This record gives sequence, C-alpha cells and structure tokens, in this order.
Amino acid sequence: MNSQSIEASALDPASADSDLPIPSPPRPDKPEEACGVFGVYASGQDAATLTYFGLYALQHRGQESAGIAAFDGEQFHLHKEMGLVSQVFNEEILEQLPGELAVGHTRYSTTGSSRVVNAQPAMVETRLGALALAHNGNLVNAPELRDELIKSDVNLVTTTDSEMIALAIAEAVNAGQGWLDGAISAFKRCYGAFSLAIATPTGLMGVRDPQGIRPLVLGYIGESDPANGPGQYVLASETCALDIIGANYLRDIHPGELVWITESGLTSIQWAEEHRKLCIFEMIYFARPDSIFHNESLYSYRLRLGQQLAKESPADVDLIIGVPDSGVPAAIGFSQGSEIPYAEGLIKNRYVGRTFIQPTQIMRESGIRMKLNPLRDVLEGKRILIVDDSIVRGTTSRKIVRALRDAGAVEVHMRISSPPVTHPCFYGIDTDNQDQLIAATKSVAEITEQIGVDSLAYLSWEGMLEATQQQPGGFCSACFTGKYPVTIPESFKRSKLKFEKSMEALVV
Repeated sequence: MNSQSIEASALDPASADSDLPIPSPPRPDKPEEACGVFGVYASGQDAATLTYFGLYALQHRGQESAGIAAFDGEQFHLHKEMGLVSQVFNEEILEQLPGELAVGHTRYSTTGSSRVVNAQPAMVETRLGALALAHNGNLVNAPELRDELIKSDVNLVTTTDSEMIALAIAEAVNAGQGWLDGAISAFKRCYGAFSLAIATPTGLMGVRDPQGIRPLVLGYIGESDPANGPGQYVLASETCALDIIGANYLRDIHPGELVWITESGLTSIQWAEEHRKLCIFEMIYFARPDSIFHNESLYSYRLRLGQQLAKESPADVDLIIGVPDSGVPAAIGFSQGSEIPYAEGLIKNRYVGRTFIQPTQIMRESGIRMKLNPLRDVLEGKRILIVDDSIVRGTTSRKIVRALRDAGAVEVHMRISSPPVTHPCFYGIDTDNQDQLIAATKSVAEITEQIGVDSLAYLSWEGMLEATQQQPGGFCSACFTGKYPVTIPESFKRSKLKFEKSMEALVV
C-alpha cells in the first residue's frame, strides 16, 4: 500500500469500513486519558520510526487509535487506524512514511466517536501547504468554535475539537497570515485544554494552553542541546517517550508558550500569559511513574502520597498491598510510613487489553480475574489494607474486595491516595457524568458499605497538594473540588454536572 492509499483510507469518511464505530466494551472503573502526542524534527533521522517508538511509550494515554504523519520535504504521508500502536504500524508501513519531520498520536476519545475518521493526526490543507496536528486535551468552547467555522464555510470532516483547531489555523493562514501568526490567532479562539504537536512544511510547533492543563515536554537528540543549530528536537506528552528513543529532556513547554522548530533551531514565543494549572491527576494516576515532573519521577511523588496517607489514616493490619499497577507506589509509601510489611497480593495480567468478546456468565461472576488474580497463600488469614489511587464508580473496588475475601483475607481495609472524585473533568479526562461518580452521590460510610470493606479513607486534598512539594495554586484539582480554572459554558456544564445549583461561585 503506497502512502497515497494509506492516506485515503485514513481520511475518507465515506469509506466502507472507516466510518463504522467500534463496539463499546464495558468501561473500566477509572478515569481515562484523552491522548498522547509526539513530534520530532531531526535532521538525518527517520522521524516516523522515532515517532513509532515514542507512541509505544505513550500507549497508556490512549488505546483506541494511533497515527503518524511524516513530511519528506515535498509532501506529507499519513497513516492512522483503530488499534494499539503495535497493531497499527509495522516496518512496511513505516517505510512508506519518509522524512525528518513527523507528528504522532495515540487516542482515547473524549470528543468525537470512536471511529477511524476521528483518529489523529488531523490533517488539513492551507495556501502554505498541509499541516498535521496532534492534540491532547479538550476545548470547552468546541460547539461555539464549530459554529464559527461552519458560518465561514469551513468544511468539517470529523466530529473532534482537534480538527477544529487545525481548521482555525488553516482559516487564518488562508486569510493571509503566516504559520506562526495564523496559529496564534487560532489558539486565541480556543478555550480549555490543548497540548499540541503540529507539523508544517516549514517546521514543527509545540504548544500549550495558558493553564498548561495537559503536559508537554521538550527534548533533544544528541550529546548536547542543539540550540541555534540544526533541528534535532523532540516533543512528547511525557519524558518516558524521550527515554525510549535515547533523547535528552530539556524542559517543559510553558503554559501559553509556542515553540517553533526549524532547520535553523528553536524559537520560543509566549503567546498568552501563563496561569499554570497542571492536572493533578496526571501526577496521581495518568502519567507513567518513570516520567519526570518537577525534576523527579512520579514514582517519588506517589510514594509520598502513600506516606502522607499513612499519617492521616493509619490502620491496625498485618499486610499492605496495592492495586497494580497504579496503586503500588502509594502502597509502598504507606508501608514505609506505617512500618507494616508490603507484599504483592494481586497479580495483574498485563497482556489483557480491551476485548470485545463478552465473557461467559461464570467468568462474569468470578469478577475481575481476567486482569487481577489474588495470591491465596499471601492473603489467607491476614488483615489486609489495600491501597488504590482513586475510586470512580466503585464497581472494580467491590470486585477486588470480594476477591480478597474469597482468597482468605479476614479483614479488608482500603485507603485511597487521592481525595473523593466528586466532579467531572471537562479538560480531556473522561470521568463520567457527575451522577455516575460514587463520591458525588454517597458518603464515605455509604461507599464503605457498598464496596464491602471494613474501613475506607481517602487522602485529604491538602495532603495531596502538600506531597507535590510545589506551589499548590499551580494545579487543577477540579475533579475533587468543582473549582474549574477555565470557565465552562452553561450548555457544556449541563451535559455532565447534575447536582450543582450554580457553578459561578466555583470558577476560579
């Protein structure tokens, strides 16, 4: 398959197969991330292969689709499909994506249905050539922006806010502006969360919204920082994607910053005033524990969450265990803080992805053992405290507790290394409608009874922020407080918020 036919199959919404939504499996009982983005401008390098490995490291940020757009100096070559990175790409396909400039994307859909036409990168044509855009986040003014674009006779192919950003850039460029001015004009029309990697025939852009709600980092390939020299730069949602290709971490892209990478080097433009509000859930759960935030791995932060939790909510038990994988660092921290032994009590099958094959009734009754299996010889006769990073709907927690008791645990206590999730996210995390969030409708005592534990306690909001060892005002914690850093339009609020009489007092 040549690059033109690859591109056609990925972009044509009328294609026989491409526009069919995939069936929805049972939803996991966790918030789900929107996307991972990656971009590279590296003279003399195979950008598509580097991007493939970068996306492989970012697979945890989205498992529905993957895509890469590469520019060879004359034209873009695009391939994107539904599925995991390793399923979407092989050596033959990567060979058909030549060039030293590329952007890539892994997607979990929070806007736009789950179908290949909505997969990214989004590609649009302009008078200066094509642009390919990879987006992590959600726009809260997407309906308004869509109406503006339609009134301007802009043709929308997909249902995503990501395509709207790309089309807004194209509209400004086609009106006579250059790449940078046109992009900045478009960004000023966008409200919400957007971390972007954008490839153009001239260079690569990395952009964050003024709040920097979703992460984006800058790295470089080689022995030294290539500042003011030939482009050897990498953009990624997390530093783990730099590590996998042997790139060096340089710094975060600042909130409200645009970096412009060309063969001449890197230029930084602060296009909007910085109002830092990094999503705290990135640190608690979403990002990989080996990724660097604030000059340390997230593993270290999650250890401190567990240590703080042990101070706030001790328990008289025999053993500490964690829910793999995300609850393990906090469980180890709890063990360190309480001086109670830590052990693996649950074994995770890490090769179980999303399956659309429904289990048998017997399998459904056995709970979650496709993914987690308890160790009877570790648990039997023990008073167990299990640590997890969050409870969203409570369904998985209930099944885990039942499995631990079936394996012989005589007491099961639970500690959560974050506060209760009481509000939905509008900035790129799928946290369900408010009436589906168990902590929005039930007290801690009621949740304790529903999931079947002997005791339950959450980490305090203050303890969560204190453990960051950063200024607490630099984080978005709206899912715990309802205080949204970017004003949410009323129509958008009503789609998810069920219990707020008025949101005006909650906007900060």
